[in-house]
Amino acid sequence: MTTYPKTERLMARGAAFLGSETAILCGAMSWVSERNLVSAISNAGGFGVIACGAMTPELLDTEIAATRALTDKPFGANLITMHPQLFDLIEVCGKHGVGHVVLAGGIPPKGSVEAIKAHGAKVICFAPTLALAKKLLRSGADALVIEGMEAGGHIGPVSTSVLAQEMLPELAEDHLIFVAGGIGRGQAIAGYLEMGAAGVQLGTRFACASESIAHPDFKKAFFRASARDAVASVQVDPRLPVIPVRALKNKGTEEFTRKQIEIAGVLDREEIGMEEAQLQIEHYWAGALRRAVIDGDVENGSLMAGQSVGMLKEEEPVAAIIAKLMAQSEEALARR
Repeated sequence: MTTYPKTERLMARGAAFLGSETAILCGAMSWVSERNLVSAISNAGGFGVIACGAMTPELLDTEIAATRALTDKPFGANLITMHPQLFDLIEVCGKHGVGHVVLAGGIPPKGSVEAIKAHGAKVICFAPTLALAKKLLRSGADALVIEGMEAGGHIGPVSTSVLAQEMLPELAEDHLIFVAGGIGRGQAIAGYLEMGAAGVQLGTRFACASESIAHPDFKKAFFRASARDAVASVQVDPRLPVIPVRALKNKGTEEFTRKQIEIAGVLDREEIGMEEAQLQIEHYWAGALRRAVIDGDVENGSLMAGQSVGMLKEEEPVAAIIAKLMAQSEEALARR
């Protein structure tokens, strides 16, 4: 068995927290991070995370059970904080003994962190600013993910390298901080580990793995793309706070602009409230993603991708991806 002593030493805290061999989490990608990819990542020594997205509690129940049938290693579930059935989803995770729940998409609503912890699970939250990171840790988060704007899917306004410089020196000594956004090679992992990160999260790097159920045309679009093809969506109406989404530019990104105008109009006429408007945006993304990932409609669907997409050139098994990342990190650390 290959060992990576320098990398493993720097990842030790994160790996112990996750219960995995390496402190490499897979980002939760709707329709992609399901039973096949999640179990493959956990079986290969990483930490798979089911993307609940817009799933109902019944669907999540089925997905967790199916994942458990494919791996006896730890894995987590990513829940969207604005999901109208968030507390029911938490109960489903508790029923199955899911050990780690990732809360994404906003500030955790009152009582959600406590509900997760009542089942004995660990809570991982996303922190876009230092002030919010400190607040989340005070509120009971066991670990944080700081994700830069280079990531795919929903993004914040600050780059990974700046977030890491701002937050790791302040927090990493006493807390578990995972870095995400634009990471495609092990050399970058080594750098963040040396800065104090407990581990890293990668999404785009795993999206086109052999075990990913993504449509072959979806994967081909990734292999053809360069970093500059992964663009952030624009907000067309300041009254409708839409979190930008990074995806490969196509007709689907243009359609989203039209969708925002449509929903803003309905909001103006007071036919729906702000929360419902934001939920409609989320449901739009869920449908657009499904068209691309499952149906292979790469023109009209959403090709959510981080800027590291330009480093993807071929389909590889998850185990080979993780081994390559660890070897690259080890080589970089050996040169220090």
